[in-house]
Amino acid sequence: MQGSPPRGMRDFYPDEMRVQNWLFSRWRASAMRYGFEEYNSAVVEHEELFVLKSGEEIVSQLFNFVDKGGRRVTLRPEMTPTFARMIAARGGALPKPVKWFSVAQCFRYERMSRGRKREHYQWNLDVVGVPEVTAEAELLSAALDALGGMGLTAEDVVVRISHRGLMGAVLEGLGVPEEIRTGVLGVIDKRGKEAEESLRRRMETLGVSRDAVHALFALLDEKEIGAFARLLREQGLSTESVEDLETLFGYLEACGIGDYCEFSPSIVRGLPYYTGIVFECFDREGKFRALFGGGRYDNLFDLFGAGSLPSAGLGFGDVVIQELLREKQLLPALSRRIDFFLIPYSQMERARAFRTAERLRKGGFHTDLVLGARKLKGALREGARLRAERVVLLLPEELEQGLFVLRDLESGKEERVPEGAFLEDPGRFLRASGSGPSGSAG
Repeated sequence: MQGSPPRGMRDFYPDEMRVQNWLFSRWRASAMRYGFEEYNSAVVEHEELFVLKSGEEIVSQLFNFVDKGGRRVTLRPEMTPTFARMIAARGGALPKPVKWFSVAQCFRYERMSRGRKREHYQWNLDVVGVPEVTAEAELLSAALDALGGMGLTAEDVVVRISHRGLMGAVLEGLGVPEEIRTGVLGVIDKRGKEAEESLRRRMETLGVSRDAVHALFALLDEKEIGAFARLLREQGLSTESVEDLETLFGYLEACGIGDYCEFSPSIVRGLPYYTGIVFECFDREGKFRALFGGGRYDNLFDLFGAGSLPSAGLGFGDVVIQELLREKQLLPALSRRIDFFLIPYSQMERARAFRTAERLRKGGFHTDLVLGARKLKGALREGARLRAERVVLLLPEELEQGLFVLRDLESGKEERVPEGAFLEDPGRFLRASGSGPSGSAG
């Protein structure tokens, strides 16, 4: 019997589940504040969806199998193909724009490293039906709202933004043959992850001239969009990508998140289905993998028979953000919440304890009680271990007078309270003013 989960997978004990639920609640709250609706699907998906999107090479990274009906299926490695399938299934019946989000568990069989496991949860945000870069502005605003809710500021994280069309035009201007441009973009995507000299050699191996490689790497360090605008105009090439970027940065300033964002031409996103704006978010110190990434993918739905639909989206995993928050000491210390812990003095008071507990639970209060035969001292220790805010002692003499004994475990103070007064308004006996079923955290 193995004591640990399969390699690359995770167990979530209650203390870890509290952190995960806290993180997911930040994601969900930001998505809904920005008008996104939640969706989900089965974790088992058709294998062909991922082959359609990423090619046959994806098969080696799948937890795939043939089901009992002879169908090739897989644990989903990402949510985008499922999202595309669901949109395509409804055809034109869905009113546009579509603004959907999910918090999906994903599986990918690949080499593990810091921030990368074989199982993770991912927050997905997508906007369908909006050709303007307002969609990207909305996605980035929602994602940065979530980061702000976790305590991260523009001093902690940066979103690096570019445009696939921009780099395509640059490669055209440098005389890079069209048939190798996708490969060159893939090499650029490795920048910062592999040694630069190695990347230069790989480009030359692909067939890029040494002069073109030198010019390209000089441009990749350029931080001003205007330099690219001048280059494209000199070459007589389209400046649409530059205009998109300038418009987007104007919107980001209007949204109050300009300080988080910077132009970075080396951001290309290695996947070939991206068609426009692309972006990735990193910690400023560069210690971790990307926190989230995404961009525009206007042609993806063609693969699923839905025609061309202007679309943009992002994926935000749970592994790296928790590492960063732990590094910054921003992960909250979350404890189990118990409002009332009931201790019957003996078997005689147990039925009354159950009735009282059910009344409190139906009122929305987090309530537990001693289930086994325990001496009072041991029962109080159990209440302290559970960090119960109030212990309710059901003692024979006090019950004959219609009284409950309430003990504050933090201060040790006790008070005798009429049972009716307690049950009428239990919340007023908790320390936090206004706490209770609607106002309490946890």
